[in-house]
Amino acid sequence: MKLLHIAAYTLLFAGGLNWGLVGLFQYNLVESLLGPSLAVWVYDLVGAATVYVVATHMSDCKACASKK
Repeated sequence: MKLLHIAAYTLLFAGGLNWGLVGLFQYNLVESLLGPSLAVWVYDLVGAATVYVVATHMSDCKACASKK
C-alpha cells in the first residue's frame, strides 16, 4: 500500500506541475517529453491517482483522522 500511496502522490505532483506550466506559460511538459498519444495515458494515470487519493484521504491524513 505504501508504494501505491507514493506513486499516487508522485503522479499528483507531476500532474499539478504540468497544469501549472500549461496555465502560466502555455507549455505542456508531459506532451513535449512523451508526445500526444502517451500523454493521454499519463493523464489517465493522474486521474486514477487523484481518485485514489480522494478515496483514501480520510484514513491516510493524520490531521483528518484525529478529527473523527
